[in-house]
Amino acid sequence: MPLKASAPVIVMKFGGTSVADAIGRAAIAQRVSAALESGKSPVVVVSAMGRAGAPYATDTLLELVDGLPGELAESDWLMATGEIISAIVCAHELRSIGVDARAFTGADAGIITDGKHGSSAIVEIRTERLVDAIAHGQVPVVAGFQGVSVDGRITTLGRGGSDTTACALGVALEAESVEIYTDVDGVATADPRVCSGAETLEVITADELFQMARHGSRVVHTPAAQLALASGLAVRVRNTFSDHPGTLVANIASYRPDKVATAISHSTGVVRISVSLPAPEGTPAHMSSQAQVYRAMADAGVSLDMFTPVVGTLVFSVGQGSLDSACAVLGGLGLPYEVREGLAKVTLVGAGMHGVPGVMATMAEALDGAGVTVLQTSDSHTTISVLICAEDTDAAIEALHSRFELGS
Repeated sequence: MPLKASAPVIVMKFGGTSVADAIGRAAIAQRVSAALESGKSPVVVVSAMGRAGAPYATDTLLELVDGLPGELAESDWLMATGEIISAIVCAHELRSIGVDARAFTGADAGIITDGKHGSSAIVEIRTERLVDAIAHGQVPVVAGFQGVSVDGRITTLGRGGSDTTACALGVALEAESVEIYTDVDGVATADPRVCSGAETLEVITADELFQMARHGSRVVHTPAAQLALASGLAVRVRNTFSDHPGTLVANIASYRPDKVATAISHSTGVVRISVSLPAPEGTPAHMSSQAQVYRAMADAGVSLDMFTPVVGTLVFSVGQGSLDSACAVLGGLGLPYEVREGLAKVTLVGAGMHGVPGVMATMAEALDGAGVTVLQTSDSHTTISVLICAEDTDAAIEALHSRFELGS
């Protein structure tokens, strides 16, 4: 089944549950075949097969060795093999139904990264090989989650990085659209595992999708959502195994939400750190100590969130995995600090809340009614986040979901 050389490109990304078994791979083949029959030029991106415990899943591969401390390059080599296996197996599946398909590693596909092991950013895509394959009637099947540095080192893009591969290829190939296939029907108003009333959104703005990803939602990789926002790329999140239309990611210029709030994201494993600063507010020493903390944390690769400077104190949150590094930085600076673990961040997301009075009041009333104590808040044009005790997460999400009528 040959491609039409002039046909519009559509990038189709399939997640680990889609490629994990014969049923899923057959569904992928049907999706690609349907795209060909509709006059499109599909470019397929695949994740590693299955989740932890499956033979070729990323976490399973990492279990083959007892950690690789200091060997980030070898970790990337090992993790990248999962997607390469998927690309080869899926290309074979397509060929078995008469589609001329060809597997590509990230390097073969011309994906050039900044060389940072474990969490690379894509800096360039040299599309010549992919364009040539399309012109010769082939469907490229690209191993997601990976690329190659300028000096030839294999690097990976971080958890969920296949989404970013797909969106970056969509931009580079000037694709008509990118379809991200997973095992859920689309982007939900909240995590369905936590919120009984969560529903699939028909439409979400690119900014809302980015904010959801940035604040804990795992439906789409954060850099992928950022790419969709920056490029205006047409993206749809769909279910490999159903005919549900999924969630359309719309440009804010062409779509305005009709509600104040659209969805709720959350993240657990959050730690709050309160740092005592050595001088009263307003003195040069005080300002210098704040700047010192920010710079030292940045140099150590520690990402700070919900940071709030008050008189004599700097309060911020970090992920549990960054706690040791953050404490080491503060110890090196000689600053006293207190740590509170076992917290979570719950974020209300909505492009319709900008400039609308009373959103925080409604949020506070809903949480208070659910018996949830708010420890700290932060906000942007499209988000309001609250820091709470982790054990209150489910109650907070249910209360906010109901109060803002997100399931209706």
